[in-house]
Amino acid sequence: MKTYSLEELTDKHIGVRGTPKREAFENELRIDLLGQAIKQARQERKLTQEELGELVGVKKAQISKIENSMTDARFTTILKVFNALGAKINFNIELNQQQFAY
Repeated sequence: MKTYSLEELTDKHIGVRGTPKREAFENELRIDLLGQAIKQARQERKLTQEELGELVGVKKAQISKIENSMTDARFTTILKVFNALGAKINFNIELNQQQFAY
C-alpha cells in the first residue's frame, strides 16, 4: 500500500500551488487558523465572547463569527481583537517574490 503526503493529496484533490483553487483553499485555511487562535487566546484569558466584544467595540455575534470563520472581518477589527487579548502581532508579506516582515 502506497502512502501519500498531505502535499501530494492536496495537489491531487485541490490543485497545485499557484492555482486559483489552491490559493482560495489556503486562504480559507489561514482564516480558520486565525479564528481558532483568537478563540484559544480568549478562553485562556477567561473572557466570554461578549466581554471580548465589549473590549473591541463589537457585538458578541461578531466575535463568534470571527472565531468560527464565518465572516470576512475587517482587518482593523482583527487588530483590535488581538490588541484586546494582549497578543503580539507579526506579519509576513510576500509581494513579487520579495519577503517583508513586520
